[in-house]
Amino acid sequence: MKLPELKELAKQLGLRGVSTMRKGELVATLHAARTGGEAPAGVTVRRRPAEKAAKKAPDKAADKTVESPALLLDEITEKPRRAARAAAKTASAAEPETQAEPKEQPAAKPVSNMEMEVTARRVRKRRGASAAGDDRRADDLLDSLDLRGDRPARRGRRQDAEAAPSRRPASKEKPQDEAIELDEILDTLPVAHNDRENRRGRGNDRGNGRARRSRGHEGNDQESRQPQQRDDAVMVAGVVDVLDSYAFIRTSGYLPGPNDVYVSMGQVKKYGLRKGDAVKGTIRAPHDNDRRNQRQKFVPLQSIDEINGMSVEEAMGRPHFSKLTPLYPNERLRQETTPNRLTGRLIDIVAPIGKGQRGLIVSPPKAGKTITLQNIANAIATNNPEVHLMVVLVDERPEEVTDMERTVQGEVISSTFDRPASDHTMVAELAIERAKRLVELGQDVVVLLDSMTRLARAYNIAAPASGRILSGGVDAQALYPPKKFFGAARNIENGGSLTIISSALVETGSKMDEVIFEEFKGTGNMELRLSRELADKRMFPAVDINASGTRREELITDSHELPLIYRLRRLLGGLEPEQAYQTIVPRLKKTASNHDFFASLVQQNGGGSSSAQ
Repeated sequence: MKLPELKELAKQLGLRGVSTMRKGELVATLHAARTGGEAPAGVTVRRRPAEKAAKKAPDKAADKTVESPALLLDEITEKPRRAARAAAKTASAAEPETQAEPKEQPAAKPVSNMEMEVTARRVRKRRGASAAGDDRRADDLLDSLDLRGDRPARRGRRQDAEAAPSRRPASKEKPQDEAIELDEILDTLPVAHNDRENRRGRGNDRGNGRARRSRGHEGNDQESRQPQQRDDAVMVAGVVDVLDSYAFIRTSGYLPGPNDVYVSMGQVKKYGLRKGDAVKGTIRAPHDNDRRNQRQKFVPLQSIDEINGMSVEEAMGRPHFSKLTPLYPNERLRQETTPNRLTGRLIDIVAPIGKGQRGLIVSPPKAGKTITLQNIANAIATNNPEVHLMVVLVDERPEEVTDMERTVQGEVISSTFDRPASDHTMVAELAIERAKRLVELGQDVVVLLDSMTRLARAYNIAAPASGRILSGGVDAQALYPPKKFFGAARNIENGGSLTIISSALVETGSKMDEVIFEEFKGTGNMELRLSRELADKRMFPAVDINASGTRREELITDSHELPLIYRLRRLLGGLEPEQAYQTIVPRLKKTASNHDFFASLVQQNGGGSSSAQ
């Protein structure tokens, strides 16, 4: 109700001094007048005098029924108040000690609205119908008070109430000419102790209304939203990098980039993701006006379709790399390609490489280690195209990276020397994890690392200090991650292999490099040593023949060639590196292949023995 309407109602009740009150105070005053409570200060109840003699009818019973609304309300509430006072007197006589604290226990219990309504009905039945003038006055007052007009949320109820008489039985319809008492108008006023419940009820009604409206439109919204989700879905692909409490899909290589996709740990466990997995999935297309893009730096992953070329269900059953059985290499990776490629032909003779080999190329600076790695990579790509080739360049020059990308037919992963040490370690770890995932699928992988010494230096800088320093300033804990990298090379029993050929720097004048090389010297099963003296004399390939070799080379060497290699070793064992080089390399240049070279050795030995006889 509005304030003027409340003032009009107070006037009808005979309340004076309410013209300056606010709406809340006026409602409280009307409530006090309704329940028989104490009137506020400054408010008095004006009793209307009896109706004039001219308005009195001869019938005395009719005179009693023609009263003001205020007197009717007083009579309605008088009986409950009398009963309450009598009960209070009885209680005070029975328990006098309870009167010492009148503030904590009230004297009488307030009469409920239901009791007042029953009393009012009894009075109306006893008195009969009201006079016609009072009926019109009550009807006019009810029409002037729009108790629910200022609440838009009640419009639906009013419309239902208008349509309700058509659905109700005829016997229950209320006559239009029935008198409306003033207490029915007062019943529409809010009660003080029920205000919170009324507000809560109105809030629930509004919430239920919104829920009904949302449920009504939910089906249409979902139907219209489904094609939009398919249109907004963007396919992404990359390598999974699992960190401590989250993961990323590196979409631009093996280094972090601005277009990486965020993957939660729940999704990692759900799909069984491992570090190094190549996945394909979908993300929601980012929009410029999306607030989430302003809060989040990376777009989250929505779903995954493929893991390493397999479905998610198939990827769940793959074995773990650590549970695979390692063996010695038993299958040859031949390095011989063309007659003029002497590096590969010489490696096949003095230090053969097999699938699953763990080899070190020990080289001083400017001895041709990068050219040697390029020749090995090209030979593997030519002779064994089924092998997945990965070239990892750590802390190298940018021009060498470009040259390697243009000359090698394989995957080149690089981190140049102008990047921080953390990038070097991150690239190496993600590359070796990617190789492990491929080996789990039964593939043969070859990783060429340049160089192990610089990778160990990067770990020495990036890893936290353990407090145990070796000679040369090498932290004791900094050498474990490179050893783990190098130790991953192995030949798997039932298919698959991981071959790692890494370079190690020596004779650099740094004590740190010497310590790093000594730590890795006994871990490999193949060693190819390059000579600084031969390189200075421009004698390439500058291979120290006597210092190079492979463990268990009989497993990967042809049985017809093995006795000739042993005889050649005995012949060159007592020579200097330059003399050994001058003995073999010119003969290799005269033959078209290693098979012809061994045949020439057999003929020479046969001719020498016949002449001696």
